[in-house]
Amino acid sequence: MGVLALLWGSSFLWIKIALTGLSPVQIALVRTLLGAAVVVAITVSRGQRLPADRGTWAHVGVAALFGNAIPFVLFAVGEQTVDSGVAGVLNSTTPLWTLALGFALGSEKRRTPVQLTGLALGFGGTLLIFAPWQRGGLMTWGALACLLAAISYAVAYTHIGRHVSGRGLSSLQLTSTQLLAGGALIAVTVPVGGLQPVHLDAGALIAVGILGVFGTGAAFIINNRLIADEGPTNATTVGYLLPVVSVLLGAAFLGEDLNLRIVAGALVVLVGVALSRRAPAPAVVPPPTVAEPVLCAK
Repeated sequence: MGVLALLWGSSFLWIKIALTGLSPVQIALVRTLLGAAVVVAITVSRGQRLPADRGTWAHVGVAALFGNAIPFVLFAVGEQTVDSGVAGVLNSTTPLWTLALGFALGSEKRRTPVQLTGLALGFGGTLLIFAPWQRGGLMTWGALACLLAAISYAVAYTHIGRHVSGRGLSSLQLTSTQLLAGGALIAVTVPVGGLQPVHLDAGALIAVGILGVFGTGAAFIINNRLIADEGPTNATTVGYLLPVVSVLLGAAFLGEDLNLRIVAGALVVLVGVALSRRAPAPAVVPPPTVAEPVLCAK
């Protein structure tokens, strides 16, 4: 989860840099195809095959639509007018949407009060980090696009947990299939929103390359393994760590502010993630009672 947080937490920075040379649809397409190329190559090298049945491709296609095509484009659209910090805090609402969908669909297991408190703390910590009440930009179309992207991720998590994880696919097979389907879906939108002139420079090329190979290919392998091992809601709690990574990277490389409020928010996020991932205590089963022997008179 820590590695995934590092890969995805830096993705908002790479998207911002890539926007200097590519359009949102172009960024989404290139990162998806690069990620697919890497994961498919690893899958084939390990002797694993892509699924052949239509049912699996249909369900993975839905996951690709809501987990790749829609959010990749929407986050890039949003970051045209919203800074990466706001995008990060809106992305951190994904666990809450996933939990709400799970309850609505009846697929979410009962959560303990400690776990629910952790989910609430995690979201509260991200708000404390970015303090949206002190800065503008949230009530914009760009912010709405980022929020819709977070909701789209939640739909993908829920769908994978309900319809894909039990089909016997390894994380490599699932990721390869999902990214190939996502690339095909995004390619369909290129005539509509991806034919803008490309202004390539070293920064944009490096950014989209890192975003594709690591932020998409490697990250989705880890993410799909987390969904299979721990369930969709637990897997989405990585979203609470992303603002922490974004803040630290911004302070280290962009000279952004790092004050006591941000440090306190980061600590609240970490506590929230720990609580939301805390397994309930096993039920204590009392030892069986042993009946006293009955003495019979001879």
